[in-house]
Amino acid sequence: MKREGIKRYIPVTIFTALLVTIIYELAYTYKWWELKVTIVPWGYITNVSYAYGSFLIGTMWIFYFTFKKFWLFLVANIIADGIDAFLIREFMELRGIIHYINLSNWNLFIVMVALSLIAFGFQVWQEKTFKLKESGT
Repeated sequence: MKREGIKRYIPVTIFTALLVTIIYELAYTYKWWELKVTIVPWGYITNVSYAYGSFLIGTMWIFYFTFKKFWLFLVANIIADGIDAFLIREFMELRGIIHYINLSNWNLFIVMVALSLIAFGFQVWQEKTFKLKESGT
């Protein structure tokens, strides 16, 4: 990825990682799921490898390749979120890494798509900020 792309999309990437962390906090509080295996001792609430690993990197690349075209962005996110909610999460539950309690795969999918729309709105706002900065206003 070019340096300009990293600079342009790192704010939305960090923002979405923060939102995913908040979602994990809500999941812990409302017993949506329970993490059974963690990579860090304090990771029993937030799956650190997901929120600050694969999700963070995936967000960056999806924005880099699709941001300028909303429908392409939406389709890419629906595909990625579907794979995550229906395949990867099922695999993780079968392996004993996570256990769903009060949240179905469909509910998780809807939460993730909503998160991508919030992130898109954030990036639109960021783009306006970039344009103001470039114009010197």
